[in-house]
Amino acid sequence: MQTIAVFQQNNSGETKIKGIAKFGDRQFDIQIFNIEPDLPPVLDDTSPYLPKTIEADLVLDYLKHCDLSEDLSRLCDQLGIPIVSSGKKLQCGHAFCPPICCTLQESNALGLYGKMFGTPRITVDLDEDRVAQIRVHRGAPCGATWLAAEKVKGLPLDQAMTRFGLEVQFFCSANPAGWDPLWGKSPVHLAADIHTAALKTSLKKKKETAFNT
Repeated sequence: MQTIAVFQQNNSGETKIKGIAKFGDRQFDIQIFNIEPDLPPVLDDTSPYLPKTIEADLVLDYLKHCDLSEDLSRLCDQLGIPIVSSGKKLQCGHAFCPPICCTLQESNALGLYGKMFGTPRITVDLDEDRVAQIRVHRGAPCGATWLAAEKVKGLPLDQAMTRFGLEVQFFCSANPAGWDPLWGKSPVHLAADIHTAALKTSLKKKKETAFNT
């Protein structure tokens, strides 16, 4: 079992916590550090809000205040604990900072979490021209990959190709108002594109396997 310390403000990581608990096969011990007070724009001293030490295998940063995230990353660096800070551009420590949670690449440093959550990896089973099921081997920590997979079960393949990404958007907990100039998309649209690409990759592999046999 992997111990994960989740840092959030006013339950900002709630959907991810629930997703990890539900789709993590009971392999994670989740410790929650929730910061509730309203904070000033600049924090010269974050010590009243962050612990002096952390006993965990991995830290997930869902904090909204950049000063808190910077100091948390620095603390994790000192303790030798990997930290994932999605959507952040931190200057301190050595945090993993993917644009969104479901673009996190696999890394041995992230342990079991890195194997189960991040950029989606799926297998599509077909019943003639319909989706019999989508088996999720790795998915978004919010659970959108698994939930969207259930929604397209039984659909004709051409409909599923469009619907899968749309369903991911409905379940995605990223801020739809955000806009990444590098990707030219909102986080929600990026999540949809990542999942659609995973579906296409699975179908391509299935066709290649069928051709080679």
